[in-house]
Amino acid sequence: MRLHANAKLGLAGRREQVSAIEGGMTLKQAAACFNVSPATAHRWWHRWLDGDRSEAALHDRSSRPHRQPRRLSPLEEEPILRARRETNLGPGRLAGIVRRARSTIWKVLWRHGLSRRQRGQRQSFRRYEWSRPGALLHMDVEKLARFTVPGHRATGSRSEKERNRGAGYDYLHCVVDDHSRLAYVELHPREDAQTNLRTLQRALRFFAEHGLQPPEALMTDNAMVYRHSRGLRKLLEADQIRHILIPPYTPRWNGKAERFIQTLQNEWAYSRTWPDSHSRARSLQSFIRYSNRRRPHSSLGDRPPISRIQNLCGQDN
Repeated sequence: MRLHANAKLGLAGRREQVSAIEGGMTLKQAAACFNVSPATAHRWWHRWLDGDRSEAALHDRSSRPHRQPRRLSPLEEEPILRARRETNLGPGRLAGIVRRARSTIWKVLWRHGLSRRQRGQRQSFRRYEWSRPGALLHMDVEKLARFTVPGHRATGSRSEKERNRGAGYDYLHCVVDDHSRLAYVELHPREDAQTNLRTLQRALRFFAEHGLQPPEALMTDNAMVYRHSRGLRKLLEADQIRHILIPPYTPRWNGKAERFIQTLQNEWAYSRTWPDSHSRARSLQSFIRYSNRRRPHSSLGDRPPISRIQNLCGQDN
């Protein structure tokens, strides 16, 4: 039998208490004898009488209220369950899709046995965040395979493997603001130094158009295109931007870019079966607009990145 966390008496104590009252004790005497309040003694004695003196009368009842007028109906719960099955996202992400409160979504998932449970101990980490939007930018590149027909990752079959052989790769060039998580992304067929440089130049103009001041630092990994690019070094020196290279084998330093790339993979690149990589590429900017302006971010209190850069000091909008 499961007991409430703050139960004063266990099942054996409840039996002894009602037996003592049946033996002639008053409710106050039984309460003092078992070190409980008279109200507790009264409750268990009358439950014992109302339950025809059966063992089941001494068990804890459910704390669920008899009426739940604000609980979602099965018809209203179905979009939440369907979105969970199709995307496997958590309550924070689903809130932006089904337009329900995060707490409501969690309760629905828990009732149906679909809530996540943490397994094991998470790795310790230290969070950091620069205080001004635009002060620190994170830059990284991710490789995506091109395809002319859906591959085995989407279909589960390797019969089309030969048709996609030699199709090449697309490269996601991502620049993410440390404070607001506002992101600028371009898709290119190359990862060379010139492509990185031009992407960064356009990203700086993008952030400036949104009212952000010039960055103080740029954080990247130790790839050759960052460490040995003369064009990148000249750009950073001209704008007095410090270049922060993360220590080797510590991608968590550049974790905001890494996490954003994971979001791109889970919620855009691999979220559905695309007919070909060209169709996937055409939808990229639509997803970026959604991510910047509407998608709830758990690190921002379930608000979109645009909420952190609107009405900045010095702006009149």
